[in-house]
Amino acid sequence: MTKENKMGVMPVKKLIISMSLPMMISMLVQALYNVVDSIFVSRIGDHVSALTAVTLAFPMQNLMIALGSGTGVGINALLSRSLGEKRFDRSDAAANNGLLLTFFNFIIFLLIGIFYVRSFIASQTENPLIIEYGTTYLGIICCLSAGIFFQMTFERLLQSTGKTIYSMFSQATGAIINIIFDPLLIFGIGPFPELGVAGAAYATVLGQFVGASIGLFCNLKYNKEIIFSIKNILSPKVDIIKEIYFVGVPSILMMSIGSVMTYLMNLILSTFSDAATAVFGVYFKLQSFFFMPVFGLNNGLIPVLAYNYGAKRKKRIVDSLKFALVLALSIMLVGTITFLTIPEQLLGLFKASGQLLVIGVPALRTICLSFPLAGICIAMGSIFQAFSKSIYSLIISVGRQLVVLIPAAWLLAQTGVLNSVWWAFPIAELASLALSSYFFLKLYRGTVAKL
Repeated sequence: MTKENKMGVMPVKKLIISMSLPMMISMLVQALYNVVDSIFVSRIGDHVSALTAVTLAFPMQNLMIALGSGTGVGINALLSRSLGEKRFDRSDAAANNGLLLTFFNFIIFLLIGIFYVRSFIASQTENPLIIEYGTTYLGIICCLSAGIFFQMTFERLLQSTGKTIYSMFSQATGAIINIIFDPLLIFGIGPFPELGVAGAAYATVLGQFVGASIGLFCNLKYNKEIIFSIKNILSPKVDIIKEIYFVGVPSILMMSIGSVMTYLMNLILSTFSDAATAVFGVYFKLQSFFFMPVFGLNNGLIPVLAYNYGAKRKKRIVDSLKFALVLALSIMLVGTITFLTIPEQLLGLFKASGQLLVIGVPALRTICLSFPLAGICIAMGSIFQAFSKSIYSLIISVGRQLVVLIPAAWLLAQTGVLNSVWWAFPIAELASLALSSYFFLKLYRGTVAKL
């Protein structure tokens, strides 16, 4: 007799904590190393140019994460649902086909790294130093992207079967390796060469490869609910791939929209100054301290909802959603209070002075007003992915970032007052909350209420 997975029997609050806490911790570490990365970069030569270069590279890095994470969402949803339905052949196929798709994701960005990186950076700035910094940094990240793609997939496979503690080990260890090697490779400490911006990139990919290696080991040793096979990896099943991308493509597109948004925001802010663009990049690093744990909660919640949807357990779905909403809102309220009360200290981590502080303090205080609304939207959005309705998340993301945020930022930029531009973020989040609430109620009444 097959033992029931803990996602179907463990008390809901304890389950959500056990599933989400390791990922929340690992994503906090991830946020920490993102911030530490930029802190060290801000100590390189012209720190405004270095920070701006990393900011201009971010849209492409985000696109990379979108492709890897979105594919993982599709694998996760299909695998968890198949386990809930006791269809173990399909759960194995989802895992093995997912690894093949991961390899192809790497090939795409290898080609981008070889042929397109300089043009991408140059499209956002005319400053030759920023172009040089950005091309060097992003070229290394793209050409050695196998680490991040396989790390994300191995973590998703562990999450799909409830083994999030091992996912935490993978991500946290990779982040710690990055933090350790950042100063060693950037500044040439001890036996290591002084590589500058390139050192930051090499430290990042080194951490990703270590994380991927740990993820592979943990899956092979501890993830007994999945049977891995080289033969099955190299034998793609069209129906499985279609189902993975039926859920995954909307998620990929949804996250890719973030790349388009940041790219366009970089163009809007560059009309003011390089410092304005640098502040935008610093904001993205700092906000990850609060958004990353909420995304960790979201990642822990998705397999719980998917499993109990497959098992047709309505009460566990409802209880999980209520608890997750409270947690997400609480985390984001802490973020808002932090940004409102100590913006100077936060910016000081990046050697901010003069113009960076003048621009950055009102920016952080304005944008953080959108945090609580974002927390609610992220928690509600987990049900869209778990129930294979990622198209709703896509519509919400397009509405928030492209239909509202960018036009609002552009219109506010026409006033010539930079501080006005930051209000586009709270405005966009209000629109997101309205759309999220509409689709959530539609899905709940049409699906959950009828279980």
